[in-house]
Amino acid sequence: MKTNAAAAPAHTCEQALDALLGEVRACRLCEGHLPLGPRPVLVAHAQARILVVGQAPGTKVHRSGVPFDDASGDRLRQWLGLDRSLFYTPQLVAFLPMGFCYPGRGASGDLPPRSECAPAWRERLLAQLTRIELVLLVGQYAQAWHLGPRRRATLTETVRAWRDYWPAELPLPHPSPRNNLWLARNPWFEHEVVPALRQRIRAIVGHAPHPD
Repeated sequence: MKTNAAAAPAHTCEQALDALLGEVRACRLCEGHLPLGPRPVLVAHAQARILVVGQAPGTKVHRSGVPFDDASGDRLRQWLGLDRSLFYTPQLVAFLPMGFCYPGRGASGDLPPRSECAPAWRERLLAQLTRIELVLLVGQYAQAWHLGPRRRATLTETVRAWRDYWPAELPLPHPSPRNNLWLARNPWFEHEVVPALRQRIRAIVGHAPHPD
């Protein structure tokens, strides 16, 4: 999704994105369906180079307002080889989950992202992120939206075919502790995918501008 960012001055792009983020954070589209009320959790900066697309905030992230501020985030940072400081540098990493608010609890875990969220906001936000070099598609909902017919029949097959999407996109399993069994059954992921991912992240970090 990398595009020519020279079309408009940087400050104009940042102002447009800031205004859009203000709209998103004021969104009440799903208010009647959210057990903890609306609290959109997302991070976007016009200079960001890496986009993390997750599912939707859990209860801990809802409380803190910080993306991946939980055990899933610990594992994701380990996969990326990033410390918290770089991981939470907006000029480097953007976070746009498929649902911005905590959707509630179902019989087997958190409910899916609310279906209203992506059609309302996603295309407009992505259009402002013109410097993204790598999109990390964390879980089935992110892969379904971003890959569409290019994804495989299952998440495992999609992740195993990671080279078909590389180097612009990378499908990942969710880093939740709930996926420990998946990781144990698929050791190729940490042997093949994680090293390639870390190398790509190091390259992006190495030539990304430092924040003022």
